[in-house]
Amino acid sequence: MKHEVINRQGATIIELKGEVDLENSPAARVLLLKHIENASRVLVDLSAVTYIDSSGVASLVEALQASKKNGTDFALAAASEPTRRVLELARLDKVFRIYDSVEAGLAD
Repeated sequence: MKHEVINRQGATIIELKGEVDLENSPAARVLLLKHIENASRVLVDLSAVTYIDSSGVASLVEALQASKKNGTDFALAAASEPTRRVLELARLDKVFRIYDSVEAGLAD
């Protein structure tokens, strides 16, 4: 998994790339929690995620819970088809705010 962090329009955009699996999810978790601690708004761009497993989903859920405790606005954006399917199967598309694009997330 690779990532890039961009600050744009008052939001911290975290672009996750590649596989977010058991091997990579601990790094994703640390990255997400670090930025939730230091930002008022975090948008996770999932457009380049090719695979996500339950450990990756757990990292996203933990980040969502931390954001609620911290008062950070947290949302997902541009979920790739494999990622969207996993979130829908787990019914987490009803839990997370998921925007069709980063631009839509920034505009809201």
